[in-house]
Amino acid sequence: MDLFEHQGKDLFAKHGIALAEREVATTPREAADAAERLGGHVAVKVQVQAGGRGKGGGVALVHSPEEAAAEARRMLDEGFKGTRVTRVLVERLVDIAAQYFAAISLDRSAGKYLAMVSNEGGVDIEEVARTNADAIRRLHVDAVLGLRTYQARRLVGHLPPRAREGSADLLRKMYSVLAEADATLVEVNPFVQLTDGTVMALDAKVTVDDNALFRQPDVAALKDSFPIDPVERRARDAGLQYVKLDGEVGIIGNGAGLVMSTLDVVQQAGANAANFLDVGGGARADLIATSLEVILSDPNVKSVLINIFGGITRCDLVAKGVLEAFTRVTPEVPIVVRLDGTNAEEGRRILAEAGNPHIVSAATMLEAARKAADLAHGKAA
Repeated sequence: MDLFEHQGKDLFAKHGIALAEREVATTPREAADAAERLGGHVAVKVQVQAGGRGKGGGVALVHSPEEAAAEARRMLDEGFKGTRVTRVLVERLVDIAAQYFAAISLDRSAGKYLAMVSNEGGVDIEEVARTNADAIRRLHVDAVLGLRTYQARRLVGHLPPRAREGSADLLRKMYSVLAEADATLVEVNPFVQLTDGTVMALDAKVTVDDNALFRQPDVAALKDSFPIDPVERRARDAGLQYVKLDGEVGIIGNGAGLVMSTLDVVQQAGANAANFLDVGGGARADLIATSLEVILSDPNVKSVLINIFGGITRCDLVAKGVLEAFTRVTPEVPIVVRLDGTNAEEGRRILAEAGNPHIVSAATMLEAARKAADLAHGKAA
């Protein structure tokens, strides 16, 4: 669960991390009023659960309430990289002497947390790692022992002497946020040293482990404030495992592994998946029908690929579910169906006898992916 910046900063504040004065605004008028209270010289920052805001027009430095209102209006109206924007953060500008990067994340392969500090902040950390590896210090942290004082000092040892003590303190407090919030990532890009020597977090990126939300009720409650895509809401209400993506081929499969493989094969075939949708091991007829309704309600979908392997699932019931969906919705895109496993031949026969022109059969996953990709791009399958 990714928090908005302002929500991450609320967590930071509880742990004593220095922050600039800030207010959340949901309208241009609110942004103007906040800017006036904060002295007029502010940063207006789009609030989305995504990175790259600085380069993508998601951060604007302004010097009057009127400018703050104009930038807030632009962000709220235009959205950010295809994501709907419901709020902005208005934050007082501060006098920055230097900026850096810090993050603590879960390294699953090592079974430990990985802490990183870079003496270059405000830029793509991946680019820094590629072009100037010495700028980044890394260190694994044992979850039982926590971040020790000597480790914090080691991580900030390449920063200017004047910045080291405050930066080490920031790291220890970041680790406290990580541990107490059951987070898998706490990142600040940039954290800065002000001209008066204060070390301050100008950003907050926090990802909380979904599996731990049952013991984080205050964090879990924040979900109610997240904007939800109408298609995602419909899928969630139906109890489907659905994630919206940016492609043109709708995907339905039974089992997370099979769905992930299908996404990869579709990309190999020259297209991109519009979603991840797992109907689970049972894949009942009504679930298949509901899944198709959800997929077809996404206007970006140009073709649909149903990839079912019948173990527990009976492919004849899947075929009936596909046909049932056609009684609920009128598809305007082709639907490629690949059935394999239990009663697969019976399922293919049911679909063939239905004679529906929107249904295209495929024998293998690769064939199905190629047909779905071609049909999504307006080619004959």
